[in-house]
Amino acid sequence: MKEDLEKSYRKAFERLKDNIENRTDQGKLIAMGYTSNLDLLCDFHTERLSELLQQHMPDAVLTELKSAEIIRTMEDLLSTLVCFCGGGFGGEVDVDNISLVKDSFPFTYGMGGTAVQAAMALAQVGAPTLCHLTDDSPEVCGLLDLPSIYVVSPEGELIHTDRVMQTHETELHFIFQFKKGDRITLGDQELTIPCSNRVILTKITVNGEVPFYTPYFDWIENNAGRITSNLASSFNCLFDEAVLNERIRFVREHFARYKAQNPDGITFFEDAHFHSLALRKRCLEEIYPCSDIASMNEEELQHTLEDVCHRTADMDDILACVEGAKHLRDTFGVRKGIIVHTKDYSLYTGEPLAADIETGLMYGNLFATAKARHGWYGTWEQIKGILDLNMSERGLACRERLLSSVHARDTILVPTKYIDKPKYTIGLGDSFVGGVQLCF
Repeated sequence: MKEDLEKSYRKAFERLKDNIENRTDQGKLIAMGYTSNLDLLCDFHTERLSELLQQHMPDAVLTELKSAEIIRTMEDLLSTLVCFCGGGFGGEVDVDNISLVKDSFPFTYGMGGTAVQAAMALAQVGAPTLCHLTDDSPEVCGLLDLPSIYVVSPEGELIHTDRVMQTHETELHFIFQFKKGDRITLGDQELTIPCSNRVILTKITVNGEVPFYTPYFDWIENNAGRITSNLASSFNCLFDEAVLNERIRFVREHFARYKAQNPDGITFFEDAHFHSLALRKRCLEEIYPCSDIASMNEEELQHTLEDVCHRTADMDDILACVEGAKHLRDTFGVRKGIIVHTKDYSLYTGEPLAADIETGLMYGNLFATAKARHGWYGTWEQIKGILDLNMSERGLACRERLLSSVHARDTILVPTKYIDKPKYTIGLGDSFVGGVQLCF
């Protein structure tokens, strides 16, 4: 089994260049919606965190610190970082005091937003995409100014982002990535990070509304045959139920018009962490039924099963994971199937597709691991280098167990190429989402 998978990975990579050249020659595009923002990537070291703890919270008990709901003070900031690092889990927390965060750690610019990060990953290998922007600041547009990334002008023409005029204010997301094995100290206390992950501190501005840009949707509907897949994401940014309902209504109608013009096109929904359980449930009830594929990581799958479906979910048990994904599809009516992506494997469960979804999962895995290994979106050579890595032992064990179960008939699992201590943990799922679109 292992040798066959290695051969399949290499064959998939060998076909990738022809895939992208054909897309380019035929004028095919992947539609990427809906948010963009400016990430401030922290050069995070636990020594700096330990230093700030000694200065501002010398009497704190590290194992008792909890995450703040909103970061306003130094104590809020430090407690939140220790909580996430100590638990080894990822998440998002709102920040009110931007200056405090900026002044406490060094940062560099990066791209934020699921769809535009997926586009950035694809741009490194020249795969053409069409992006919907919310934060259209010069900093964001500068990062996106690449030959294969397109946006739509107010006149309905395809242009690059160097011609975009800013209409919305910048939205900042502070990204803190922490590494497995690093230690936080305070006096005689020591806390070891159990798992590499990230926490995002968000100052919501434009993406609190997710303003829709009509020319983007019009272009897709008028040129539906050129759009191989139509990605919807970032509804999790919304807090207001009335605004969410309006965006959902618009997307449902847009997806219907797109599918009417291109029945073979794929409507693809990428799930994410929601700030409100009620809004998350509303989104699942309305967006899943008009999506061919719903995609998420294992944490999002677990939270949805437990919080929305009130169903126990053991993500360490691959059969329970697959059964949970099937439960979501049946409960909310996803049209074709569910994708789950993790550090050890990615899987698709659902009805057979015209697309080669196993190859798509491989592309997703390769793009994500390249970003994890190199700290930026992978080039051709960097992606090729991922082929030499060993596959995840846990992923291989999950595949073997799955193949001997009743789920083998409608579920495909591909182990990832594994690295234990990634250089980068933000945007890995977004890079996966970009890669998997190449099979449609």
